[in-house]
Amino acid sequence: MNDTLEIPAADTREQRWSKRLALWTAVLILANVLADVVIGSPMMVLPQLLDHFDTDQAAWLNASAMLAGAIWSPLLAKSSDLFGKRRILLTTLLLAGAGAVICLVAPTLWIFLLGRFFQGAAFAAVFLTVALARQICTPRVAMAVVGLVTSGSSVVGIIEPFLMQPIIELFGYRAVFLAAALLAGVAALCVRVFIPESPIRGSGRIDVGGALLLGGGLGAVLAYVSLGTHLGWCSGGLLALLAAGAAALAAWAFLALRVEEPIIDLRALSRPILLTLLALVLAAGSFRSMLQLTGIIAQVPPDLGLGYGLGAGETIAVLLAAPNLGIVLGGVCAGWVAGRFGPALPLVGGIAVGAVATFAMFAGVSALPVAIACGAMVGMAAGAIGASGYNLAASLEAPDRQGTIAGVVSVVLALGSVVVNFAGGEVLKATRIPGITADGAPVSTATGVYLYVTMAGVLFVLAAVPALLLARSGAGIRAQSSKRHNPITPSTTIAARSAGGESRRP
Repeated sequence: MNDTLEIPAADTREQRWSKRLALWTAVLILANVLADVVIGSPMMVLPQLLDHFDTDQAAWLNASAMLAGAIWSPLLAKSSDLFGKRRILLTTLLLAGAGAVICLVAPTLWIFLLGRFFQGAAFAAVFLTVALARQICTPRVAMAVVGLVTSGSSVVGIIEPFLMQPIIELFGYRAVFLAAALLAGVAALCVRVFIPESPIRGSGRIDVGGALLLGGGLGAVLAYVSLGTHLGWCSGGLLALLAAGAAALAAWAFLALRVEEPIIDLRALSRPILLTLLALVLAAGSFRSMLQLTGIIAQVPPDLGLGYGLGAGETIAVLLAAPNLGIVLGGVCAGWVAGRFGPALPLVGGIAVGAVATFAMFAGVSALPVAIACGAMVGMAAGAIGASGYNLAASLEAPDRQGTIAGVVSVVLALGSVVVNFAGGEVLKATRIPGITADGAPVSTATGVYLYVTMAGVLFVLAAVPALLLARSGAGIRAQSSKRHNPITPSTTIAARSAGGESRRP
């Protein structure tokens, strides 16, 4: 791997916007687009996949890549701190491309799922691009770049269905995986040619055993939560999976407190970082569950007389597009604000916007203009919370461990999303109306929908508590100021590595 682009000193990092930085940002957004394509695009061809592989296991096909991402993330995050963010990002893109090729030619379901496992590595692209941006730019510029790279891919999410549908009609389900393989190749080439390597490397080794225990445990628990509705919460296989996941996580926690260099040093998680992760897991669950609810009520015609419902032809596309536009706006604004006032402030602002939009959905579930406005505001909250969460966690962590903490943020965001989506789904399932469907899918009572909205709103309020504590303490601002007065130089890089090694010793 060519390291001639590696940046050894702070004064060579990007300190202001330029054509070169705009190019870097575009390439990093392209890498994140791959993550969205890997997770979401196969759902466009789910019926064809079920028919081709002669299976009814839609849940496994739906969740496999995300669960694989949870397994990959701890190992890739730690590796990025030791071997360089650019190098691991490139590896991630190549793994995802190889997985797409396997899915493209897979003759059996098991080989297809193997391909989805490799594709799941693309999940790590988001936190790797964040960690890379934090180290190839000065803090103020980096926060704005993070806002762009974490939300810019949502623009593609708006136009992707319109671009892919005609291709799918011509070439079938394989078109999705061919597009993913080509995108991975182009993104990897652009990263290899244009993106510089991160300037700071940690010292030590990778706790492979700990990474496997943590990743496997997270994957197993998330699999239980994701697949329980479809396969049965008390089925023997899923209960065994849950028990294995819990045992793996317990073993990882036990070892992490005893080994010299754990994959995530639990002893080094400060109070501000723990407050940040708590705010993110609650807020992520809230906004993801509300985006899920918008998609559900968008399919319900008002003339069913349920007390809610918005489905009416082209309005569905508008309802689903509004959050994506909001994500872009929220992420970009949060990055800009974070560069000037610190990342805790836009985190609080994003949570506040999300809470207002959520409670406004009591009216929005039956009023299309209100629903569109609320969807856009929830999207803004999602963009602001994601960008601010990455910026805040990275600001609070030592430079040689920013890749690891960014990976933790990604896993926490996914965990909150999966768990609260499941809880919301169970609320709707418990309040279904027998014999009434919308487009063949069962529907719930208005009471169930209102309970769902209440749950999401309460979680937003709870998320505001740790976020306000962080804002009051000035979290992120002091760290940013300290870095501004202590720029990275070759000597301080060596000191950071040494200090990082010392801090991990019991």
